[in-house]
Amino acid sequence: MKQSSIEIVQILQKAGYIAYWAGGCVRDMLLGNEAKDFDIATNARPEEIEKLLKKTYPIGKDFGVILTEQNGHHFEIATFRKEDEYIDGRRPEAVHFCDPKEDALRRDFTINSMFYDPIADKLFDFASGKKDLSAKLIRFIGDPEKRINEDHLRIIRAIRFKNLLKFQYDPKTYQALKEYADLSAKVANERLRDELKKMIESPFFINCLYDMHELRILNKILPELEDMRGVAQPFFYHQEGDVFDHSLKAFSALNDESSFHLKWATLLHDVAKPKTYSQNGRIRFNEHAPKSKEISKQLLQRLAFSKKDIDHITWLTEHHMMIGNLLKMPKGRQRHWFLHPWFFELLELFRVDIAGTDPSIYELYNRIKNSYQDFLNHLQTKNPDLNPFLNGKEIMDLIGMKPGPKLGEIIEHLREKQLAHEIKSKEEAILWLKKTYKNF
Repeated sequence: MKQSSIEIVQILQKAGYIAYWAGGCVRDMLLGNEAKDFDIATNARPEEIEKLLKKTYPIGKDFGVILTEQNGHHFEIATFRKEDEYIDGRRPEAVHFCDPKEDALRRDFTINSMFYDPIADKLFDFASGKKDLSAKLIRFIGDPEKRINEDHLRIIRAIRFKNLLKFQYDPKTYQALKEYADLSAKVANERLRDELKKMIESPFFINCLYDMHELRILNKILPELEDMRGVAQPFFYHQEGDVFDHSLKAFSALNDESSFHLKWATLLHDVAKPKTYSQNGRIRFNEHAPKSKEISKQLLQRLAFSKKDIDHITWLTEHHMMIGNLLKMPKGRQRHWFLHPWFFELLELFRVDIAGTDPSIYELYNRIKNSYQDFLNHLQTKNPDLNPFLNGKEIMDLIGMKPGPKLGEIIEHLREKQLAHEIKSKEEAILWLKKTYKNF
């Protein structure tokens, strides 16, 4: 990717234009980190870029941005620009093409404002970004109030960069984040979702949450999490602290390769405890798991998650208490759960839920894990268990019924019997069906 970006810079420069690497890739280079993306800034106009490069896509042409493909890699090429007043805390009324210095000074943070010419090996630093890199500071360029009012998402981005790089806030930047925290609630849901996604998939997410709380931002963008703070738990079982402390401790126990869905489910598995808190002898949270599903669903819908992602995450939150009763279920029912495509994540949620609890007692988790492993080993040798003996049409023909919810119940009942090895052949399935549902 790096070499392909240099090729693009060379093409633009040979045509007589200025062309530099811009923003994050320059910052990462100076920090000695490997850049994930190489954005390019130039004084070539969008139409000129389209003429010079073979594969281009006008993703943001009105704002001077062209996407190009080079050797199978994609790059954003932006024409140097300055912007008019922002009308909605996100977009400027108009953009005007300009020189590199003006472009640098309209960006968000000093450390993201630098340009680098990879051909001439020359750095262009108009906002003292290199100085702030050395001092490990996150600083808005110019007036912090103006930068925040231009784009409210910069409040969240400041928190992400500070924790990503393990930097500190410049004092004026810190005060501005606190003073204008309310504006974070005005960020478009889709943009907030994407920024939170970058955070939650990183190893510094918990630090971001603590910063959001300290800056009074958490209660604006994720009030459901802020509500968990100060909610006491029964001390005998939860000596780690309140519901918020427990949830973050559980989150810390996740493996690095944990899925995006499992991470959100871990964060939200007890989100209904503030609303289900009661005390009669000891503290209880009756029915908090299904209610956590409801609250999680509302939160994720607000953040414009896809239905597929919402269903996955809320299935985990809804069933995180069920797994404790798994070994009490009939064998067929146990195997039904074992076969669920998300069961492994549910088991992991159970593990980190225990890890987030003081004292942490893993005896039941280990028993369930061993049973699950035995089941998986069994599947490797006897795969036929997975194939149903009778399909829906055969069942309807055999007992003379019509399609409907009852048919699904019968199919599920038969499946559990089959998984428990109580029914071992198609012939036995037919006999059981006719006997059990003879008066249907």
